[in-house]
Amino acid sequence: MIVVGILGDIGSGKSFVSKLFKCPVFNADIEVNKIYRKNKNCYRKIKKKLPKYIKTFPINKAELSRAILANNNNLKKIVNVVHPIVRKKMNAFLKKNVKKKIVVLDIPLLIENNLNKKKNILIFVDSKKKQIDLRLNKRKNYNKKIIENFRKLQKKLSHKKRISNFIIKNDFKLLTIKKSVKLIKERILYERNSS
Repeated sequence: MIVVGILGDIGSGKSFVSKLFKCPVFNADIEVNKIYRKNKNCYRKIKKKLPKYIKTFPINKAELSRAILANNNNLKKIVNVVHPIVRKKMNAFLKKNVKKKIVVLDIPLLIENNLNKKKNILIFVDSKKKQIDLRLNKRKNYNKKIIENFRKLQKKLSHKKRISNFIIKNDFKLLTIKKSVKLIKERILYERNSS
C-alpha cells in the first residue's frame, strides 16, 4: 500500500486533487465534522475546556467559531481534543485499506501532528493566493480571522513545498489537474514496482 499525503494552503484544492486519484481517501475535515455531530465524549471534553462557549450537542459550529475568535489558544484546546480521535480514525482507515495499491491522506495538519511516515509520498497543491481568496470568500461560513488562526497552527507553505515529492500547480482547470494527477499516479506506481 502506497500512502500519499496531500499538502497545501487552506482553500488550495487539496480535497479536489485527492478525489481525482480515484483511490480511498481519508478526509480529515469530513471526519472532524462527523466527530462534532456524533461523538459525545469529544463534546464533553471540549465543553470541559471551554465551558463558556460550548453548550450544545451535536457541537455547534457557531459556538466553536465564537470560542476561536475570543482567544487564539482556544483553537489549540479544540485541536488537542479532536486530534487523537482523528488519528485513531486514520489508523482504522489505513488498516481497512491495507490491500489497496494507493490510499490518499487529505489531512490539513498531516506534518504538524507527525502523522506522516518517511516512506509516504507527499504532494503539494500549489495555488495562487488570489484564487485561494476568491474560493474562500465563496464558502458559506467563511471567516478571515478563523482561517488566519488555523494558518498559525500550520508550518510554512515553503517548508511543505520543499519536503514534497511532487508539486501540482492548481489553476482550477479540471483537465490540467486531471492530467497532472494521472501522470503522478503512474509515476508513483512505476517507481514502487521497479524498486
